[in-house]
Amino acid sequence: MCGITGWVSFDRDLDAETETLDAMTETMSCRGPDDRGTWSDGPAALGHRRLAIIDLPGGRQPMTAETPDGTVALVYSGETYNFTELRRELSDHGHRFSTDSDTEVVLRGYLEWGEQLPGRLNGMYAFAVWDGRHDKLVMIRDRMGIKPFYYYPTPDGVLFGSEPKAILANPLARARVRLDGLRELFALVKTPRHAIWDGMHEVESGTVVTVDRSGLRRHVYWRLETRPHTDDRDASIATVRSLLDDIVRRQLVADVPRCTLLSGGLDSSAMTALAARQLAEHGEKVRSFAVDFVGQADHFVADELRGTPDTPFVHDVARASRTDHQDIVLDSHALADPDVRAKMIRARDLPMGFGDMDASLYLLFRAIREHSTVALSGESADEVFGGYLQFFDEEARRADTFPWLVRFREHFGEDAEVLRSDVATALDLESYIAEGYRTAVADVQRLDGESDFEYRMRRICHLHLTRFVRILLDRKDRASMAVGLEVRVPFCDHRLVEYVYNTPWSLKSFDGREKSLLREATADLIPKSVYDRVKSPYPSTQDPKYAIALQEHVKDLLARPSHPVFDLVDREGVRRAAHRDTPQITQASRRGLERTLDLALWMEMYAPEVSLS
Repeated sequence: MCGITGWVSFDRDLDAETETLDAMTETMSCRGPDDRGTWSDGPAALGHRRLAIIDLPGGRQPMTAETPDGTVALVYSGETYNFTELRRELSDHGHRFSTDSDTEVVLRGYLEWGEQLPGRLNGMYAFAVWDGRHDKLVMIRDRMGIKPFYYYPTPDGVLFGSEPKAILANPLARARVRLDGLRELFALVKTPRHAIWDGMHEVESGTVVTVDRSGLRRHVYWRLETRPHTDDRDASIATVRSLLDDIVRRQLVADVPRCTLLSGGLDSSAMTALAARQLAEHGEKVRSFAVDFVGQADHFVADELRGTPDTPFVHDVARASRTDHQDIVLDSHALADPDVRAKMIRARDLPMGFGDMDASLYLLFRAIREHSTVALSGESADEVFGGYLQFFDEEARRADTFPWLVRFREHFGEDAEVLRSDVATALDLESYIAEGYRTAVADVQRLDGESDFEYRMRRICHLHLTRFVRILLDRKDRASMAVGLEVRVPFCDHRLVEYVYNTPWSLKSFDGREKSLLREATADLIPKSVYDRVKSPYPSTQDPKYAIALQEHVKDLLARPSHPVFDLVDREGVRRAAHRDTPQITQASRRGLERTLDLALWMEMYAPEVSLS
């Protein structure tokens, strides 16, 4: 896992731009704390920061291959889980390898298959190839968008990077956010290719972007497609289990310490149990980590979202799977720490977080990094198997909008409520969300003979797998890579996603509950308590001291009336929330305080040019 960046300029010699390339590369130092490298040749310059996972001495980058027609250079971030098979196939084609790294397999794979390479890869990746034989840059991103990848066209080429900060370090890039960028910040949707920063774009999931002297071209090599599902219930359960066994086995491969993220829910428990069984075959124990809050287990209050605390279930799994387990217990002071907030904003380059849930995720990863370099996560199982409340909420099922938005305001308030009325009017989020929804559902293919109900559920599944999951994947990647931890997501394996997506809803929920296929596929591995547990989202602190700390930080901000955040935020509304009595601080008002602090810090750190046009 690494951070990549680069610059292609067909009108200049970038050998003379080492200072700028170094600056772009150094912004990725957290993603790659183990090594750095740069390479340039005429119109192309590449930068790389490395987090060493496989072949620690041999995987240095940028990696190059000399051919009779020119140099081919690669910067690569991610993991290719089928690199062993590809290496054998490439060896049969006459390729010779000087390292044991998957990076060299990707480079040699490009030499053999060119832009058809990504169709052969199983993994999470974002990589760029400068092909000196044809003077072109090829940028490729994994199917599910697990690894971030951005680009910024210039008059004579392009800038690119794992994160926007790498691009913004180049003087050619302008740190500006216009109206649609602000809309994306506040809408809780994920528009493909949208990078929020004006002029910048994401390399979309499952896409190849090619830049040469004639311009820029995009080619989609993978998308979520509708296919008939012919397996019965038993065969479907067996297939899911077989896929999970293979996926976890592949994703446990590493030359550094590994662990699992364990929440006590079905997803992470199943994944931890699979990893524990497989490592036990080699006489190893899996390490597991969970996040908890001071006093949470003793003073937990159930609500509509979270009916049970995580810790008892976490410990049931740790005992059953005999993991080497550790709880990371956080207090409200740490969660509200402005320095932690700033680190998450810097990690994401944007003020679009989830409050204390972002802070706890960052602190959890930072603690894990002291023991492990690779962690397996249960992220995306809810999207794949149908685990969220909105999958079963009749109003959300029938709503002509993104289903996760239907109850969001009830639980968390509305982000736009913190905005000044003139700003909210200019954003017109209702119209933006409606147009985004129409565009999103237009991509969903209906199966011949599919009932109206099954087609509606297919649309809901598709929206979660192509829009919602990418919000969470980006959050997890940024928080983990900010501390140099690689988090792998077994449930995002495209084979599993394709198979389960095409199982009808009647199979996904055959017992009337969420994630029926996953529960039955791993029933022999998980404790009965976890088998029977109702879905509970990622935990949030209930300690009133956290809200009080937020209020104090916002009061400090209010003492600076000329702060640019008040060009966007309703100062009087924020003042009322900051002086509200503690028992009256709802989840919604707490979120408004968090949003205000995020926006203020972002403006201080990036000094963005914000335009409502």
